[in-house]
Amino acid sequence: MASPLLMKLLILICLAAFIATNVSSETQCREFKSIISFGDSIADTGNLLGLSDPNNLPHFAFPPYGETFFHHPTGRFSNGRVIIDFIAEFLDLPLVPPFYGSQNAYFEKGVNFAVAGATALERSFLEARGIHFPYTNISLGVQLSSFKASLTKLCGSPSDCKDMIENALILMGEIGGNDYNYAFFVKKSIEEIKALIPLVITTISSAITELIDMGGRTFLVPGDFPLGCSAIYLTSYQTSNMEAYDPLTGCLTWLNKFGENHNKQLQAELNRLLKLYPHVNIIYADYYNALLRIYQEPSKFGFMNRPLSACCGVGGPYNFTSFWQCGADVVEGCSDPSKYVTWDGVHMTEAAYSLISEGILKGPYAVPPFDWSCLSSEIKDNGPSEKRIV
Repeated sequence: MASPLLMKLLILICLAAFIATNVSSETQCREFKSIISFGDSIADTGNLLGLSDPNNLPHFAFPPYGETFFHHPTGRFSNGRVIIDFIAEFLDLPLVPPFYGSQNAYFEKGVNFAVAGATALERSFLEARGIHFPYTNISLGVQLSSFKASLTKLCGSPSDCKDMIENALILMGEIGGNDYNYAFFVKKSIEEIKALIPLVITTISSAITELIDMGGRTFLVPGDFPLGCSAIYLTSYQTSNMEAYDPLTGCLTWLNKFGENHNKQLQAELNRLLKLYPHVNIIYADYYNALLRIYQEPSKFGFMNRPLSACCGVGGPYNFTSFWQCGADVVEGCSDPSKYVTWDGVHMTEAAYSLISEGILKGPYAVPPFDWSCLSSEIKDNGPSEKRIV
């Protein structure tokens, strides 16, 4: 018969294993004090606009961008709010201000470094491989460097900064999509582009690790969207071969499989990080399926049937041509954006972003799901719901 001391030791070992397992597999409820965001145009709340030449403003600085909610362009790539806005509203936090170009902004409740056009990999790395793009050189690494360099401004003392990072929801993207976009746009082979996937994911993973070392405790890490449903890709890779298209959605299946490949590798890496850092919450945001379900059953969510056309665009079978962008004088927005999934051929409408946000925050498109048990019922009732905000 085992001694009482040995029995106590065995109980303690089992208890420790139980706690470790639960910490790593479930998302502990936290009341987030702020949102720290990195990424590209999906999360940009005005950074690229703030970095732009005021005498030569880009197309997204003009109506009908921002018409639905803000009633003026804000630098967001939509007719209204984007996913990060709905997350902030759900958490009863202010909308997250852009960091770049901001003057006298209040960052205590959140700060956003996401820049439209940003890549995960460094621009020089992509350029060396013949992947050229003119939009921005503010990669994920540059955003992270900006964050670290601005900590004294954002939070003051090291202890205050540690507290801020520890109690923030850190939104890691979406990022990496542009690395592939730019490669597709210059017609790199699918083999060359697939070779970028592990490099992109390693870069995202390294950024998460760096933020964990700084005190980060909760990360929301989005996957890529179904590229084959995007009007820009449907136009660029249009084919008479009907077998290339999903008969249910009309999306290009080979492009969607590429997105699935990225997402599968990203999830595997996040699982690896969870084992290394069992005290950290790392949540995969399944943007892919949260959006794909809308294309599969658009009428169920209040959208038009076969909703692949852009709301704001002109020409072609998908109301999109690359040389006439939304915001140009000759391009008009649709009369009712709430019926459209795609806004400008690349980005989604506020109505679509609202549903994606709901799927992440309330399930089932967050892995593991958020635990909101410690939040007040008033906060839990905030944000996206079955009744779409249009």
